[in-house]
Amino acid sequence: MAVTAVRPVAAAVKSGGIPKRVFGKTGVSLTVIGQAGGRFPLTNDKDEARALVRRAYDLGINYFDNAHVYWDGRSEEVFGDVLPPFRKDVFITTKSAARTRKEAEEQLHLSLKRLKTDYVDLWQMHSVGEMEEVDRLFAPGGAVEAFEAAKKAGKCRFIGFTGHRDPYVHLEMLKRYNGYDTILMPLHAADPSYLSFERLVLPVAVERGLGIQGMKNFGNAKLLSVLSARECLSYVLSLPVHCTAIGATTIGQLEDDVRIAQQFQPLRAEEMEALRKRAARLRGPVTEDWKRDIEARAGRDGRPPHTDA
Repeated sequence: MAVTAVRPVAAAVKSGGIPKRVFGKTGVSLTVIGQAGGRFPLTNDKDEARALVRRAYDLGINYFDNAHVYWDGRSEEVFGDVLPPFRKDVFITTKSAARTRKEAEEQLHLSLKRLKTDYVDLWQMHSVGEMEEVDRLFAPGGAVEAFEAAKKAGKCRFIGFTGHRDPYVHLEMLKRYNGYDTILMPLHAADPSYLSFERLVLPVAVERGLGIQGMKNFGNAKLLSVLSARECLSYVLSLPVHCTAIGATTIGQLEDDVRIAQQFQPLRAEEMEALRKRAARLRGPVTEDWKRDIEARAGRDGRPPHTDA
């Protein structure tokens, strides 16, 4: 009689036990993973998204990432429907893609209304990807003025910026201004092989004492063809980051991520390098389609493709 192998069932995830790290010079202790609202459009409806946020809180997550533009504002509304009773226990972030003071102030007003709070813990300049945007942000009447004014008025506790297109734009943002509290960038095992935020930006952020957030831990799921979810997330958490945003869209995904975080052990240098080598086959724009395609540019102008290796 044939014996059928029985696959072991993962233990039910328990609340708590998620490591925390002090978020740079902010002094705030955040769970190393946070629930992000950017992928809520992939849930079936707002009820499902609300259940996801409540489960994240119940599991002990205290870092909640959002942006004004996510789901045309509905992602912020989801947070506003769930988090107000726990407001003092959670760290809420949102972002503005506006580049002028007037537009940024208007967006913050609406974001606070949607989130049902009179302040956010962190307000960020969203998705800065071009040098021209940097110029607009810092021009007279630029959005940086709104961020400084909001922090002074208590509408946000901390300010920072985000982006995923070009690490050299991140470096220019850091060169222009010393008033940031935080930074957010894509960090994952394939990043070091192409236009790398890990190699170029992360050391500067560490030196500046910024609160460092990761994103795109799984390469928008593309890295899961060569690495496990545990390897992807462990790689990011073994970098000098304080927290990373996860885009779970189901309770199962969320609980898997929490379980990995609860069991996290820092990877050794040789383990990190082995993961980089395995992920390198997915380097560049085919996988990282959020980054600038400098290889296509090289093909047009006759120069050899760029690498950061």
